[in-house]
Amino acid sequence: MTLRNKLLSAFLVLAVLFVFVAPIGPVPGFFIGGKETPVPNEWPDTSGANEILLKVPGTPARVVVIWLIQVEGTIYVVGNADSGWVQRIGDQGLVSMRLEGNTYALQANRTAENLADIVTAYKDKYRPNYPDIVAGLPSLEEAKDGFAVFRLSAPAS
Repeated sequence: MTLRNKLLSAFLVLAVLFVFVAPIGPVPGFFIGGKETPVPNEWPDTSGANEILLKVPGTPARVVVIWLIQVEGTIYVVGNADSGWVQRIGDQGLVSMRLEGNTYALQANRTAENLADIVTAYKDKYRPNYPDIVAGLPSLEEAKDGFAVFRLSAPAS
């Protein structure tokens, strides 16, 4: 085997590994990366952050690319109730969130409070850049138990 073929083979192996361990679009990965950062007392404005990486527990852990919304200073993520990452969290669980290069260890708590405000803010944030996707989202009444909303906060010490 020539050096060129060995290098090409090594590159292909690395590319395949990258695809399977890094989250890309709707495909989950295993590694979240980023700089471990303490949870701030008050979150900065996240209106300009469209996507985050969210690492949920399990063997192996799963890292997904997901949208986030901030309502009255609190960060929320929304997911389909049948998705793997939502089921792994259950009603609550420890997660990690990568936001703009920083990674935060957080507690995810499923919530049913202020759902109308959260869903409205979620749709309002993403409608300008993703009008077709947002137009296809069901109303709160139509979705019923088909989705889950998680409040992300500092874990209890």
